[in-house]
Amino acid sequence: MIHRLALPFLLLLATATAQAAEPETLYSDITAESCKTQSIEEETGGSVQRCTGVAGHDLLILDDDARMSVTVVTPDGEEHPLDYWGVVTSAFSSLGDKAEWRIARTDGKPVPVALIVRVNTVEPDTEKPRSLLAVAKITPGAICVTDVIPPGAGANEEARRAADGAAGKPCREEPVN
Repeated sequence: MIHRLALPFLLLLATATAQAAEPETLYSDITAESCKTQSIEEETGGSVQRCTGVAGHDLLILDDDARMSVTVVTPDGEEHPLDYWGVVTSAFSSLGDKAEWRIARTDGKPVPVALIVRVNTVEPDTEKPRSLLAVAKITPGAICVTDVIPPGAGANEEARRAADGAAGKPCREEPVN
């Protein structure tokens, strides 16, 4: 009798243990003060800053023609441009101060699975400021923007949900505006 009662409990415990842990968040600073200048284009004033990320990943912050974007650099040095000006917004833009890395843990070590960066822009028609959240997946097969979350109540939570499910999503090909 005890064995029959214990079996469902043991199955529930085994199932819960086998399920993947919830992704966690780590932040990295992407302000100019915390990053290292890689290059400055004398004629246009465009620049590239290298910022330390997590788990051996770095971010290149690109600033050109009053528009900003990010390139993810993997630990092996491979660069993956996220092309914010092509898939998030074509309007003038700037980035928030922090990058939010969604990570899983493998043998206790952080493994990035997604990246969330705030992209501040101005509506071309109304000149009204707008703050978007760009969500990019980080998988062995692709590193690219999958979602753009518009401003609003709960936008940060929505971006985290999108990031946690980004691995199976296609890469974006069109900007929001």
